[in-house]
Amino acid sequence: MQRFEGTVTLITGASRGIGFAIARRLVAEGGSVIITGRNQGPLDDAVAELGARATGVAGHADDPDHRAAVFAHIAATHGRLDHLVNNTGINPVYGPVLGIDVDAARKILEVNVLGSLEWTRDAVAAGLSASVVNIASIAGVAASPGIAFYGISKAALINLTMQLADELAPALRVNAVAPAVVKTRFARALYEGREQEAAAPYPLARLGEPDDVAGPVAFLLSADAAWITGQTLLIDGGASVRPIG
Repeated sequence: MQRFEGTVTLITGASRGIGFAIARRLVAEGGSVIITGRNQGPLDDAVAELGARATGVAGHADDPDHRAAVFAHIAATHGRLDHLVNNTGINPVYGPVLGIDVDAARKILEVNVLGSLEWTRDAVAAGLSASVVNIASIAGVAASPGIAFYGISKAALINLTMQLADELAPALRVNAVAPAVVKTRFARALYEGREQEAAAPYPLARLGEPDDVAGPVAFLLSADAAWITGQTLLIDGGASVRPIG
C-alpha cells in the first residue's frame, strides 16, 4: 500500500522507539516525514536510516523557538503539512501521586499535554490539512501505580483529543492511541529484567513492539479512517479485557 504517497507528516520525538517506528511505516507507504528529537546525533542517524523522504530538526519539544524552526523548515522544504503525530512524552518521576514534586508534575503537564496542544495549534496555523494522532497511554484510562502522574497527563491528553476533534471538525480529524507497555528505552524500567512477569497480564502473552503501535497510527492518519475522529484506540495486547484477580 502507498496510502501516504504525496503526503507530509510531522512526528515529534521520533529519533527512536514508537515515533521512529511510525516514521518508518509512513515512509514505507510512500510518505515524507519530518521528525524531531532532542539530540542531533540520534536524530541524524534516524534520518539516515529512513532515507531521502525524511528530514529532522533537533530541539526541545516545549521550546517555542524549536517549534518555529520546525514549521519554517516544513514551509521551506515541502510547502504543505498533511498530518501531525504528537509523540513526545516524558516521565521523570516514579512513585505515588501524593509524593510527586510539584515542579516535576508541572513539567510533565507542560510536555505531555500543553506541548501537544501547542504543536497542534502551530500545525493548524501552518495549514495542517488532514489529521492528528496523539500518543497517549493505557495509563491514562486506569490507575497506574508507580507512574501515576504520567497517567494523569495521558488522561488529560485523551480528553484534549476529544476537545480538539470537536473544535477542528470537519476540516481535521483528531484521534489518539493508548499503548500498554511497549519495549522501548522510554519504558525500560517497567519490564527490564522481568519481561515474562511484565507480560503475564496480557492475553496475547507478550509486551508490545514499536511496530505494534505504528500500524494503528498509520490507519488513523490515513483515509481508511476517514469517518473516525475523537477516538482513543487501546493497543494493549488484550490486557484491558482481563479482569483483575
